[in-house]
Amino acid sequence: MNRRVTHLGCWGLGFCLAAGSALAQQRPLLTEDPEPVGDRLVLLEAGVDHTWNHIYPASGLKGTLLRAPRLGFSFGMGSQAEIQLDAVSISRLVISERSPAPLAHMLEVPGDTTRGWDDAVIGAKVKLVSEGARRPAVGLRFATRLPNASNETGLGLDTMDFFQALLVGKTVQSIRVVGNVGVGILSDPTRGDRQNDVLTYGISLARAITTASEIVGEVNGRISTRRGTPPPGTESRGRMTFGLRYTRGTLRFDTGLFTGLTALDPKIGVTTGVTWVFQSPLAP
Repeated sequence: MNRRVTHLGCWGLGFCLAAGSALAQQRPLLTEDPEPVGDRLVLLEAGVDHTWNHIYPASGLKGTLLRAPRLGFSFGMGSQAEIQLDAVSISRLVISERSPAPLAHMLEVPGDTTRGWDDAVIGAKVKLVSEGARRPAVGLRFATRLPNASNETGLGLDTMDFFQALLVGKTVQSIRVVGNVGVGILSDPTRGDRQNDVLTYGISLARAITTASEIVGEVNGRISTRRGTPPPGTESRGRMTFGLRYTRGTLRFDTGLFTGLTALDPKIGVTTGVTWVFQSPLAP
């Protein structure tokens, strides 16, 4: 177990966790690493996101958004796969503006504040090819976003979405490079017989500063493939993130600053959190 903890603390240097595994969804980044968390290990992450001028196009709400505790869990299923539960959190929006929107008539928000659960995401990741001296690690991820956020609060769409992506990762000296490309099937919240297929993408870099700290950055988002105006809530989105990570023992702390890449994305936001990897209590 001590060896695993030491490797976890050096992930940003490109080292491996427990015979070749790395952190699953590595806060504060969204781009998914192809390396699973590790056999009989559990990854627990928690954090807080704060954004300004956050827009909900389906409900017409805009304001300052706080999300917490942003819980995520990854359960190692052998050395090649993991099961994930992400985005277990509550959102609180202080409303600064209301605009006409397709689902505005469903709102049950009499005041200037609304709150509710976020949409949780259940997924699985499988590593297909291990990283070699010249070849990258390759994996696949499948995920379903659940309709936990209600349209009555203005924070959700009451729809289910499906995602699949190809994951690639390679360590070059002290730099870890990860890329994702995939497809998302997003339901139309105004019509049950329509959907919008989007192209998802992400590329991230993690550069070691010391054996315990690193700087990270990424561009991550989705591109709508629908001609004309896409269904509300399925538009093209994207964000650019820069952050720092620091590992101490079995814990890794992170903080980041991000900015939106489209007119519907918040212009600026901050995030901070912690990640902990530990031995599964169910392991023999």
